[in-house]
Amino acid sequence: MRLIGAAGEQLGVVAIQKALDTARDINLDLVEVAPTAKPPVCRLLDYGKYKYEQVKKERLARRSQKSTEVRELRIRPKIGQHDIESKMRLILRLLGEGSKVKVFVVFRGREHAHPELGLKVLQRIIDDLNEKVVVERGPSKEGGRMNIVLAPLPLKQTKEPKQTIKELGNAEVKNT
Repeated sequence: MRLIGAAGEQLGVVAIQKALDTARDINLDLVEVAPTAKPPVCRLLDYGKYKYEQVKKERLARRSQKSTEVRELRIRPKIGQHDIESKMRLILRLLGEGSKVKVFVVFRGREHAHPELGLKVLQRIIDDLNEKVVVERGPSKEGGRMNIVLAPLPLKQTKEPKQTIKELGNAEVKNT
């Protein structure tokens, strides 16, 4: 087997028993690093310290990850002028926190016969927030609801958005 020392230096190709004796002499563990290599590669290290470092790295990686959650906002097709403006301020606040926002227009009763009212409300939200958000998913109707998904603008916009706002305005509503 090929043996690597505690400091990362190559100790050469040695017999298994000689490697075990070396590990015992310097009070370290013999850990097989690459079992499929020819010859297999083993390393001398303190295994407890190694595991501790791995756990510490994982914890740091988890802490630095940013989880995005999807927040939902319900509105009605006949929402008032002031109400829609306050909902847009709420959308901007949620997007500022880093969350995505799914805006639902909920239809009840005879409102189901007029999906264009819901589309009009969603289109108004898209038009008013045009410069401040990315429309991740355009208007789509699911059962008694019509919804869109809005995401915060990336810090560095490297790619073009999937669809422009004007394309979304001219698109047909998808029924799913």
